[in-house]
Amino acid sequence: MEPLSALAAEATRQDWRELGFFYMSDELGQVWHLHGSRAGLRKFADRLDSYARASHVALNGGHEHLGPHCYLTLTTWLHADVDRTGIRGQACDFERMASLVRDACASIEPGQTSRVREQFATKAAYALILHAHADGFDPAGLDPQLAMSD
Repeated sequence: MEPLSALAAEATRQDWRELGFFYMSDELGQVWHLHGSRAGLRKFADRLDSYARASHVALNGGHEHLGPHCYLTLTTWLHADVDRTGIRGQACDFERMASLVRDACASIEPGQTSRVREQFATKAAYALILHAHADGFDPAGLDPQLAMSD
């Protein structure tokens, strides 16, 4: 991982802040970690709903990359799954995941986590772990490439 130029670092910070949450994959643990305030995590649910309504969702293989580094991908697929590339499924699966995230946000407090896996896809390769932070949380603060660039 290389440090970013000052201009690229500022653009990346803005992208994380607009997204509202930070994510990272733990391939060894087979987990996607999503960090945000409850409002930021609800923005993730909004993105899932938005993807479910998009016209390209009707096509298997249609996809959308999230965030400045584009690692987390929403992909239209035959069945619901979470894997090393992101979240897969049909429009109804993305709507269901959005609902699961919103339900978690309704009960999670800052400092707590909520795990989503079996509720979405019983045989999902990966889980999502939602990490709740206090209001005002800056998702850019967790990006290790930005830390290298400061």
